[in-house]
Parts: sequence; structure tokens; C-alpha cells
Amino acid sequence: MSVVNRLLRVGRLIRPSASLARCLLPATGHQSAWANSIQVNQHPPQWCLSSHRTLSTKVAEEGYHSIIRDHEKAVGSSDKHEFQAETRMLLDIVARSLYSDKEVFVRELVSNASDALEKFRFLIQTSTDAASAGEVGEFAEADRSLEIHIGTNKQDRQLTIQDTGIGMTREELVANLGTIARSGSKHFIEQLKDSGRGTQENVQNIIGQFGVGFYSAFMVADRVDVYTRSSRTGAPGLKWSSDGSGTFEIQEAENVAIGTKIVIHLKADCREFSDEDRIREVIRRYSNFVGSPIFLNGKQANQIQPIWLMEPKQVTPEQHNEFYRFVGNTFDTPRFTLHYKTDVPLSIRALLYFPEGKPGLFEMSRDADGGVALYTRKVLIQSKTENLLPKWLRFLKGVVDSEDIPLNLSRELLQNSALIRKLRTALTNRTLRFLHDRSQKEPESYDKFYKDYGLFLKEGIVTSQEQQEKEEIAKLLRFETSKEANQTVSLPEYCQRQAEGQKDIYYLAAPNRTLAEASPYYESLKKRGIEVLFCYEAYDELVLMQLGMYLGKNLVSVEKEMRRSDATSEGADGDGLIEGSLLKTQIDELLPWLKEKLTGKVSNVKTTGKLDTHPCVVTVEEMAAARHFIKTQSHNISEENRYALLQPQFEINPKHPIIKKLHKLTGSDPELAELLAKQLFSNAMVGAGLVDDPRMLLTSMNDLLQKVLDKH
Repeated sequence: MSVVNRLLRVGRLIRPSASLARCLLPATGHQSAWANSIQVNQHPPQWCLSSHRTLSTKVAEEGYHSIIRDHEKAVGSSDKHEFQAETRMLLDIVARSLYSDKEVFVRELVSNASDALEKFRFLIQTSTDAASAGEVGEFAEADRSLEIHIGTNKQDRQLTIQDTGIGMTREELVANLGTIARSGSKHFIEQLKDSGRGTQENVQNIIGQFGVGFYSAFMVADRVDVYTRSSRTGAPGLKWSSDGSGTFEIQEAENVAIGTKIVIHLKADCREFSDEDRIREVIRRYSNFVGSPIFLNGKQANQIQPIWLMEPKQVTPEQHNEFYRFVGNTFDTPRFTLHYKTDVPLSIRALLYFPEGKPGLFEMSRDADGGVALYTRKVLIQSKTENLLPKWLRFLKGVVDSEDIPLNLSRELLQNSALIRKLRTALTNRTLRFLHDRSQKEPESYDKFYKDYGLFLKEGIVTSQEQQEKEEIAKLLRFETSKEANQTVSLPEYCQRQAEGQKDIYYLAAPNRTLAEASPYYESLKKRGIEVLFCYEAYDELVLMQLGMYLGKNLVSVEKEMRRSDATSEGADGDGLIEGSLLKTQIDELLPWLKEKLTGKVSNVKTTGKLDTHPCVVTVEEMAAARHFIKTQSHNISEENRYALLQPQFEINPKHPIIKKLHKLTGSDPELAELLAKQLFSNAMVGAGLVDDPRMLLTSMNDLLQKVLDKH
């Protein structure tokens, strides 16, 4: 018993009919003979068992559905035409130079097929006779399924793309495929608008703009055959054929289904596009979200819905999880989901995901690509869009779809930088508002996010060129302060609880809280009860330095605050005398002596009233920049040039016992005094974070200890 007979008997059919046989098998020269053998209850010929066993198996597979049949036949004489525009050179440019990747021809042809379906869907919906079934007025088979079918044939190096859409008449075939850079879709939309029927809603699913997509097939084809039959009642089937050399032929054809079927005869070096897996990969990448089902060799290839076009409230968490895994190529779930749409200032449909997992080393690199794909009307334009979002938001995954995006002819590159900047600004601002909202409504979840991704926010402040954007990002930063341990605050919270009359925001960089609280630079502000932000990360002070100002208040490092204050501001009299300190005459002797012994290292030596428990400090004009320079560049220059660039100012506490003893030693033991002075300066440089490798100080420290112990 044949495979097909067994299948039919399973379906409780006593005798297979010839009509059913025609449905199961493609129309071939042998079909009628096989059907006749069934009618007389004979076994089918032996040739059919081998040639159609694969098809029979596919029919048995659940979900298999294909309309591709190789039974079209050209009849009559053919008419030869020249391409109207344009010239062989223009065709060469379109087919061979316009697109960066050959695989995009699949995207272009699928988009054309989708447009054909959307045109037919619209015409049926707006037809005055749309109520009848089977045939609607002037349209044949109006109730047919609107689908796209793709078939691959590795043996014959063929790729077939067929749709059940509007099809073409002979005149439309000449106009649409005979003229390069004439968009049939664009012309269709213009006709609708002229007639008053074209609105934003009913044309938004039509993709085509430029009229060059079809010709991308010649990047991979030796020859392209197009079989088409218009949806108009009584329209004949037609065949269009060209090898891309500048001419094409049109003739009538039999057994042509309504819609359009494109058969691409692939070049030898492009046989990869006759492979099912390769085509499935291209569909998944570019055309997964077109509005109609795509069947590849009988199996639906686009089953994930474009949920970014749905109303946000209608999308379930399960749908978000599935879609996130698809666009992010990951296995986790999103931490936060931002799903919104707007038409002002641009038409935007965005779905952005914040990953749950921590960023990897590659994502930390600024060379990493962004994770947000750009679509226009559900067709992928760029999977990694360079300027859609700023670099510091590269950790986001998702989709942005905008009809206002200006594209170049190949639909691969963005044009009109002003509109792109506007889109980028709108997306960035919306993301910042979303994060700020999360920080207020879900503080614990936001704190976890900040712990993992705070570095990207800080990068945004450093790299942004707009002060307003910097301050918007700054709202999201979190710091411990001198007021309370293990609790972080935002800059808005810090400003709200500032002391009356405090005009600046103070910050201190230190590896941890213990060192921050013990810092000599913090002593003065601590005594005055002024809250200070503690920056534990090495780059935090650079971030705040780049921010510069927040809500009209300057961000000032505690080192800079000390440097700009007069020594007389705390405890010094008009002559610079500080209570309990060295006498003015002693100070006048010590300061020039120190400057002489530290020649080549300090730009100035002075007293300060800002210190209490520390003998001395070093200040430079921009401490954060200086520390960054020491870490990154100082090894390239000599010590002498390093001090010349830093211009450190050495400030001593004249009431500290060590400084008082130093003054005495300048007279009683000048050699020991010099070693002590240099060690104090070195200690101050270490405390300021301006020494690249503190181990270099061990030699001078040992010399000092040896000198001290010589007397014992």
C-alpha cells in the first residue's frame, strides 16, 4: 500500500480521490496518470512512491503548509522590453553596489511580498461589495489566506518567494518591474491619499519607499523569473523574466496562482541562499515581525509577535520574557521594562529592557555594540544601531520602531542627522525619566540596578556634551555621606538637607569610609558640621568634576575648598598667627627653610588653620585631574617634570607638635630636620593620592629612621 493511501486510510477515507491527489501533489506531467490509477482502484505507478515520499511525510507533519507548486507554464510569444530608466549602469549600481550585505535581498523581497498583502487587505476592506463571500466585487478569491511562502532547492540552486497578495496586471508589471527606482508601494499610497482614502492608520503597514528592493535579487541571481496574476477578476497569469542585463521579457502563463511568485536562479557562489537554515536565519534577523505569516518550506518561520506595537497594558510578563530572550539573545529575564509610544516630537514605538544580570567585560568596553535594534514598520533596518542611543546606554536591549526615520536608498543607513539627534534625545530623556521613576517607586530594586550598572550612568556624565543631560543623569547617582554610614543619598536629597547659606556641594574621594573620615582635608568641614559626599570609586571624583554644577550649586572637592580658603579663616589673627602655634617669627623662619629644602617639588609653602590632628597636607589646583594624571601618565615623565606639572602647595599646621619639633631641629640638627621635612612632604603626597607607587618612599623613610636611631 502506498504512503499516501495509508495516510488516507488513517483519515478513514475508503478510497482516495483524484481531486485530493491533486491537492497533495504538485502539478506535474505525471499527476493525471497517477490520479487516474486511483480512480480505477489501482496501485500508483512505482515512480510516484520515491519522488513523492518526502512530500507525503511533510503532509503528515503537524503544521506543514505550503502553496508553492512548480506548475506554471509560459504560453504564447514573449514581448521583449528595455528597462525604462534607466541604463545598465543604474541597474549595476542597484544590484551590485547599493547594499552592504547580499543577504538583505531576502529582506527586500519579503517586504515587497508583505506590501502586496497589505495592499490587497486594504482594497478588500474598503471595497463597496466587501460583504459577499468567495468573490468580492471585482476581486477573485477575496477570502483567501494572506501569506508569504518561501521554498529552497539546493539541488537546482533556486530560492522561491511567493505571496497571495494583490498581484500585477501586464501594465503594472511593466511599470513596477520595468522601471528602476519606481516604488509601486509609494505610488499606491499616493493614489489613496489623492482619493481621500489614505490615512495614517490604513497605510502604516506598507513598507516600500524607493522602488529598488526587487533589483537586489540580482546580487545573487543569474536569472529571475516572476509569475504573477492580478487579484482583479479574469486577469491572466503572466511571466516576467530577466538576467539583469538591461532587458526583460513578459509573456502569458498558465496555472499561475493569484499573487506573485519570484523564482531566483542563484549564482554558483551564492548557493548558500538555497539552504533552509540560512534563509531561516535571515528571516529571523530582518523580517520576523512582518504583518503576515511567513512559511519556509512549509513551516511557519515568524511566530514571535511584534509586541512593541501592542498597547503596553496588553502585553503579559511572559510575552516580555520571551521577546527579551529573542532580541537580547539571552536566557535571563529583564530587570525593568520600558514600553511606550509617542507621536511627538517623532513617531516612536519603543520597547527597552534593562538586563537582570550583571554586565560582562565585553559590555563594559565602549567598543561594544548597542543592544537596541532599529525597525521601520516591523522590518529590521539595523540590529546594532550606532547613533540611536548614546554609548553609555549600550547595556539596554530592545527595539525602536519609527516611521519618521530618514533612510538612505538601501534602507541600511540613517540620513538627516538633525532628526536622528531628535530621536536620540527623545529616547534618552524618556529612559532617564523612567529610571528616576523607578528610583522613587522601587528604591530597593533601583539600588540593586545601580550597584550593577551605575558605572554606565557615570560614563554618561563624563561623555555628555549637554549640561542639562548631565544633571538629569546626576539625579540617578548615589553616594554615602559623612552623615550616615551604609546609607546612600541622591544629589537632590543632599541639596534638600543642606545647611542654610551653603552654596556648594562638597565631596571627598577615598577608598573607604575609614580613610575618608580620617582624611586631613575633611577635618575642617567636619568641625563645621557640613555634610560631605564620600566617593569610594576611583573615577567618582572625575565624574563630579565633569558634572561641575548641580541645580546651580558648584561641586567642590574638599581639597579645593581647603586651597581656596585663607589660613586666617579659622583661628589666625591678622598677621597669620594661630592660637597655640609657633610664633610669627618662628613661622617666618620655617617657611623659607622648608621651601629651600623642598626646591623642585613644591610651588609654595604656607600655614593653614584648617588642620587639627594632622601636621601638614598637600594641595593642588585640580586634585581629581591630578590623581588621574598620576595613575595614567606620570610613568612617562621624569619626577622633576611631574612636580612642575602638579605645582603642589605644601601647607603646614603650625600648632602641631611635629611641626614645632621640626622648627627646633632646623637649628639643633639640620640634617635630621631635612630628612623629617622631606618625609612629611612625602607623607602628604601619599595622603593626597599623588604618589603612583608608595614603595618608592621606603628608602627615604629608612634613612630617617637610621638617623633618629643613631643617638640611641
